[in-house]
Amino acid sequence: MRVFFLSTISFVLLTLLPLTFSGCSRPHYTKPGKTSAARHRATMRSYTVRGRTYHPTYVKVGDTMKGVASWYGPNFHGKMTSNGEQYNMHAKTAAHKTWPMDTMVRVDNLQNGKSTIVRINDRGPFVAGRVIDCSYAAGKEIGLDKTGIAKVKLTVLGFAGKIYKPTEKQKAEKAPVPEVQLSNFGVQVGAFRKKIGAEITKRKYSSLVQPPKHVMIREFMVDGAPLYRVWVMGFGSEEEAKDFIYDHNIEGGFLIRR
Repeated sequence: MRVFFLSTISFVLLTLLPLTFSGCSRPHYTKPGKTSAARHRATMRSYTVRGRTYHPTYVKVGDTMKGVASWYGPNFHGKMTSNGEQYNMHAKTAAHKTWPMDTMVRVDNLQNGKSTIVRINDRGPFVAGRVIDCSYAAGKEIGLDKTGIAKVKLTVLGFAGKIYKPTEKQKAEKAPVPEVQLSNFGVQVGAFRKKIGAEITKRKYSSLVQPPKHVMIREFMVDGAPLYRVWVMGFGSEEEAKDFIYDHNIEGGFLIRR
């Protein structure tokens, strides 16, 4: 099977499709923030601690999680975190077992109504039932310095150390919220006029890949009607993306680069 390598712009020019990006495509952050791209990819691989395997996953703005929060401080101050930084107990950061590095998260203490915003830069806490380990500064802001632990709700606010703030136009158009994006290389595995076809294809390929690879649906306006393209993203190189096409015999599949 012949494989074509096209940039997104080249594909548009070659197919002469009048794509409309505003309000239809999903915004994303291509820069990983304080974490290097290589380390970011490394921290999204599955890992095992104390006999239990964890599978880091991509999230989008607005995703939530509930559980128990704790805090860590003096014993770890100055030590290296999972993203390569030195842990600073006075900065508002946190450890999470599966969410991407540099994800911005609001932590709401459900027991006293207090909240704080943290940046994920470490993995943990590896204690059953706990969903986040706040730095001393962040923990103190929601009262963890007094209670030790508390029931909390986590909400994803943004990526790459940035909080996503939609414009009035994006709000009015109900534009899709951002998802983290770490690689320029991907494969288009299908294009559909009906969204159900794209969703079925997304489920199929989601079962075949693991982080940092992920499957996404991109919506474009073509000839006045939606076209749903299914992309498998997260390949580290052009060759790796080509191998995916060959290995899975994807007829009509081609490379994209963003």
